[in-house]
Amino acid sequence: MRNATRLLSRTAATSMVVATAALAFTGAGTASAAPQQASSVATCTASNVKLTVTKVSRPVNHLLLKATNTGSKSCYAYKAPFLRAGADAQAPLQWVKASKPKSVVKLKPGKSAYAGIITSSPDGEGGHKEKKLGVTLANKKGNATGKEKTVKLPGSVFFNSAAAVTYWQKSASDALTW
Repeated sequence: MRNATRLLSRTAATSMVVATAALAFTGAGTASAAPQQASSVATCTASNVKLTVTKVSRPVNHLLLKATNTGSKSCYAYKAPFLRAGADAQAPLQWVKASKPKSVVKLKPGKSAYAGIITSSPDGEGGHKEKKLGVTLANKKGNATGKEKTVKLPGSVFFNSAAAVTYWQKSASDALTW
């Protein structure tokens, strides 16, 4: 019994020494250490970004969606936006899987992320013209973040079944690559 108690005491003492050393190494156990702050990065939503759509000369049948952070703290533009071309749209435009960036785009206040919109293709079927686009941003899990925001399109734009949108990119040129 005495040996078991001694072994338990040594193990506890060793654990305390290791824990104290780890705290000292990281600075977490010292009086001069700064308090840990919670992450100050939010998810980009229609309420903390300004959304605009512009026509581009190249590639043909493309538009550029720009999301500019209007908030006071950074936000993440996760995945790709959910786009609804027309009030009668049954589903959002498909996401261009090949455009997935290596990391999530982080927007500091005043900075922008970009998504390329492919409006139509000769391979697509059917089609209709639209003057407005419904936009909902995605959260980390790829779900909608809240209310849809309606964005005015540059004129009357033709969409067919081949319409798609890229993942958010750090630059307009990257967004228009697909």
